[in-house]
Amino acid sequence: MGGDLLVSGGASLLREHEMISEKMKPYVKNNSAIRMMFEEGNRLRAKYGADKVFDFSLGNPSVPAPDSVREAIIDLVNNTDPTVLHGYMSNAGFEDVRQTIAESLNRRFDTKFSAKNLIMTVGAASGLNVILKTILNPGEEVIVFAPYFLEYGAYVRNYDGVLVEISPDTTTFQPNLAEFEQKITPKTKAVIVNTPHNPTGVVYSEETIRKLSAILEAKQKEFGTVIYLISDEPYRELAYDGVEVPYLTKYYDNTVVGYSYSKSLSLPGERIGYLVIPDEADGSEELISAATIANRTLGCVNAPSLIQKVVAKCVDAKTDLAAYDKNRQALYNGLKECGFECIKPQGAFYLFVKSPVADEKAFCEAGKKYNILMVPGSSFACPGYVRLAYCVSYDTIVNSLPEFKKLAAEYGLK
Repeated sequence: MGGDLLVSGGASLLREHEMISEKMKPYVKNNSAIRMMFEEGNRLRAKYGADKVFDFSLGNPSVPAPDSVREAIIDLVNNTDPTVLHGYMSNAGFEDVRQTIAESLNRRFDTKFSAKNLIMTVGAASGLNVILKTILNPGEEVIVFAPYFLEYGAYVRNYDGVLVEISPDTTTFQPNLAEFEQKITPKTKAVIVNTPHNPTGVVYSEETIRKLSAILEAKQKEFGTVIYLISDEPYRELAYDGVEVPYLTKYYDNTVVGYSYSKSLSLPGERIGYLVIPDEADGSEELISAATIANRTLGCVNAPSLIQKVVAKCVDAKTDLAAYDKNRQALYNGLKECGFECIKPQGAFYLFVKSPVADEKAFCEAGKKYNILMVPGSSFACPGYVRLAYCVSYDTIVNSLPEFKKLAAEYGLK
């Protein structure tokens, strides 16, 4: 009997040791919360019908891909040698695709890129992992500005880096540059910026970019180090009211741009994007070579071949910005009329709304009574706010406003 217990206990201990890594445990725990929100949406839709549920939780493009995407796929499949179309290529991607995109960037932003400055990646998320794997040593620091996409922390920790948060300026949601300047250390290896911004919809002004670049230049000089500015740009094409989105390589030499076609061409499931590593970046040749190898060793090998060719054919295609703009105006104006506080977004497809109570998770729970699903700001390291993704149907927004009015009344707003 005692022997049985020992065996049983030993097996239990063995199982404990064989379980998932310590690194993964917090992600599994956090994923449960996200899954619960997803399941809550499904439960409400099953109970009340999809048209009675107002799910603003997911940043999934609601505008279909342009017709040119479908036409390009058909043309390529019908008229390209399948062994080329579906075959291996350089780990950096097809050279003709990279050259086509480089020329498009040069036309738009007066840059001087060529194919060698681009690496095709499996979306922007993979691109960020590629550049972080390329530059980060264990213990080196990466700075992010709250609120921010929490996956940045996961990407940095993948390579044993240390994430350093800058607290938000909740007046404008432009970066808090005073605190930023104080938190740069000799260990700072990179800074991640995202503009147009998830979750606020703010576009960083040219003045902000100039000041941020000047701080980085001064700190590089002070510490004798190289600090890379990583510009995460999945929402670049989603800017409203003629707002300009500065192209950051023109302001700071050590900039690396990560781009995705998920939002610009509504292709999130295709996982296609690219990195731009300019010649002006310190050690650019070595950086490009190492990033190309990182693309392979991360297990991506190369970006998907067919969709590389598709985006090259659709390099100047545009998504239906007017549809998102119509949603933006309707939701922003509707919420303001209900008495909610929020900044009018200049880009992306998110509204960041101030919770009427300090505990925004309680506010999100209250919203569920009216079948309104929102993401708490603490999911973006900015408690006290909620994010609404307005990449939904226009009808969803219009039909949600009476329910938002009831929710506002519950909190004494008008």
